[in-house]
Amino acid sequence: MENHVKSCVCHSCNIERVTEKEKQFHVSISEASRRDFLKKAGSLGLALGIGGGLVSPLAASALNEKDAALKSKEMQGNGAIKSGKATMVSLLHTADIHAQLHIHDEFFIEKGKVVYKKRGGYATLKSMINSLRSQNPDNTFLIDGGDCFQGGGVAALSEGRAIVPLMNNIGYDLMLPGNWEVVYGKEMMMKDMFGYDAPKVCANMFHQTNDQLNGDLIFPPYFIKRMGGIKIGFIGYNDPLTPKRQSPAYSEGIQFTHPEKNVAKYIRLLREYEGCQMVILLTHMGLAQQIGLANMSFVKGVDYILGADTHERLRQPIQGTHAKVTEPGAFGSFIAKLDFVVEDGVIKDHTYQLLDVDPDVYKEDEEMKALVKKVREPYATVLDRVIGTTKTPLVRYYVKETPMDNFITDALMWKFTPDIALNNGFRFCPPLVPDPKTGIAEISMDYLWSMLPVDSEVKQGMITGKQLWDWMEKELQNTFAKDPAKRFGGWLVRFKGMEVNFTIANEDGKRVNWIKVKGKAIDLTKSYSVISCEREGDPETTICRIENVSEPKRLSLTLHQTVQEYLKKHSPIAPKLEGRATATDAPDTLLTQLMGFGYEFR
Repeated sequence: MENHVKSCVCHSCNIERVTEKEKQFHVSISEASRRDFLKKAGSLGLALGIGGGLVSPLAASALNEKDAALKSKEMQGNGAIKSGKATMVSLLHTADIHAQLHIHDEFFIEKGKVVYKKRGGYATLKSMINSLRSQNPDNTFLIDGGDCFQGGGVAALSEGRAIVPLMNNIGYDLMLPGNWEVVYGKEMMMKDMFGYDAPKVCANMFHQTNDQLNGDLIFPPYFIKRMGGIKIGFIGYNDPLTPKRQSPAYSEGIQFTHPEKNVAKYIRLLREYEGCQMVILLTHMGLAQQIGLANMSFVKGVDYILGADTHERLRQPIQGTHAKVTEPGAFGSFIAKLDFVVEDGVIKDHTYQLLDVDPDVYKEDEEMKALVKKVREPYATVLDRVIGTTKTPLVRYYVKETPMDNFITDALMWKFTPDIALNNGFRFCPPLVPDPKTGIAEISMDYLWSMLPVDSEVKQGMITGKQLWDWMEKELQNTFAKDPAKRFGGWLVRFKGMEVNFTIANEDGKRVNWIKVKGKAIDLTKSYSVISCEREGDPETTICRIENVSEPKRLSLTLHQTVQEYLKKHSPIAPKLEGRATATDAPDTLLTQLMGFGYEFR
């Protein structure tokens, strides 16, 4: 086996132009059902096969979970593999671990009901990965798709440094930066990312500086791995919307570009010049954007898009026009496993599974347990301090409204008494579930860092009802845009003090049906006070992406301080869904932005 890391090679090639049919398909695909998807593809004359000349098994329909598990066992017992005529190649994929060090509560839907189970933890994750590697020691390749060193207390207090030795101890083979890797600034991102032993790839993050690095890629754009008698090329892409999604200051000195700028060039290099039998995109762009990407002509020649960012749990791949798309969940609770049977340099068969990181099945690795304890020790006294309790589960999985964010905006409303309290629609943070014996769960400082990994200052301003209405339309577009490329990765913005009803399927700018502020219909000419957190790098007159706010004022108190004060007075809390955000065409418990395709989050 041999590894090749390639830097940017400027071979000229023409990127195919997107046809009108493909544009139409790209816009409509995110809202289509699986059946409508197939019909639409036929009517538009779009082929559904995988690009790059791979044989028919890769273009076959996805298997269900039971069939995939059985097929994986059958493949391992394949006569050609046993005789040595064929080889099985296994790709393992994690993403969005968000620095969750320990076994934690995880959210599932079973038979239409919410169920919580213990999952994840670095020691369990390592044990499971070691077990999977032992089944195919020479041809297993481990990838992380980003958002690794943000989202927990140890990560925040060490600016990601403490997470690097944990990932190195597991022994990843390839790493992709995610949108939250920029949270500590460019220099710290580079120190943390380059601290990984594994190669890094990202073809759309460039230096934006006043020195000789200006315009250069920060990371190599692609990586090649030879396994099982074939060469596999990996090209990396982070979310091009990162500077808008995060506080702008985080991305200072970095230019992000869209994949269409250079992906066709790298596909051609890998296919025609490197002789790769398989090309895979590693992306951290969100499921909607990744499916949109899979349908565009400039990714022809890509076989799989191993995606990340939206924490979706794809238990079978979603087939696009040119590639299949997967996502492996979040918080170290799942591992995606993609297996291929290779014979004489040809891929004969394949299967995909999403596997639970289950501590009841995989005993925690003792070496990793000791390492986690070591990296956490400097911060343990601070992080273990209990700051409150809850009688109901703190959950952040719902798209429109969550108990966790209702609690946070409750705290802002209680402390500052504005008309409206706002909070970003974050995805990170696993659930916290009360003990069935005591009926409560303790909220620690560590968990507060998981809920709010950036301790931003609280900011106040005045806006008109018209500004509020227009902003709400913009936020709904960010969440539910029909064109997947326009969707931000987060859930809908959270709020207290107002109620909003909307229709997801309506056109941009026409989704809001009504807004009430403190129980009364909004007055478009009236001014309302709003509270939210400061986003570093935003203009002084911007609050939570609301522009041209009047009377902006920083309140010399942070989100963490506000939440701690609230918990001290109100524990045990009991937040729940209250109907603050409702839709005419989706349930209050909506769990994904991607409706259709037969996909169901569970």
